[in-house]
Amino acid sequence: MSKSEIDASEAPLIEHLIELRTRLMWSGAGFILAFIVSFYFSSDILYYLVLPFKWGTGEDVSLISIKLLGVFLVKLKIAVFGGMFIGFPVIATQIYRFVAPGLYTHEKNAFKPYLFATPVFFILGAALVYFFLLPVAISFFFALAASTGGNGQTSIELMPDIEAYLDFVMMLILAFGVCFQLPVVLTLLGQIGVVSYEQLKSGRKFAVVGVFVIAAVLTPPDPISQIAMAVPLMLLYEVSVQAVRFLESRRKKTETAEEAA
Repeated sequence: MSKSEIDASEAPLIEHLIELRTRLMWSGAGFILAFIVSFYFSSDILYYLVLPFKWGTGEDVSLISIKLLGVFLVKLKIAVFGGMFIGFPVIATQIYRFVAPGLYTHEKNAFKPYLFATPVFFILGAALVYFFLLPVAISFFFALAASTGGNGQTSIELMPDIEAYLDFVMMLILAFGVCFQLPVVLTLLGQIGVVSYEQLKSGRKFAVVGVFVIAAVLTPPDPISQIAMAVPLMLLYEVSVQAVRFLESRRKKTETAEEAA
């Protein structure tokens, strides 16, 4: 290979690296800005994160901090969580702008709906945790503690640490938000032909087992929480199966029309 050919091959690589650096800088700037805003409003955000605790116990919130830096770490975790959540549109947009030049027009049009669907399904998963699962789980654990200490000889009063509670809340929100990406991922795989309707249909029994295993691992060890995660995931799987079926049907009609033309 001649020197001119080597230089010609290196030029596109350098351009891609420069473009990647630019997109990473914009993504980092979006995260940092969202981090600062979230840290500033961390007390207000914490108030809303603690509301499910009040809904579950029916009492005023009573949380403790057992570390000297506990409150600061809580604010820091809220800022990181908010930076990821609020900054996601910017990060997703930068990823799309990086890969878009290598896509055909029809591929760009096919990819855009997933940029919208991803945060929507994440919010749906987070809403299920916030408004239903957390109050139910907290009520269950407090009732369990009350019944355990109800013999008159033992008194158990749950006073969760604020940092541990926040870790619990964020873990569930992230777990449900990620799991609710199932339709997005399966539909995208069906769009590009990696999976088919028949494959998803025949793999339904394996999906049921997998869903309940995931629910058992990611949720608190009570049947209500596990069912609360498993049932929506199975419904989302069925939605994904029908979505892939629709995409395949539309693709076949398009191919038939092109052949006829």
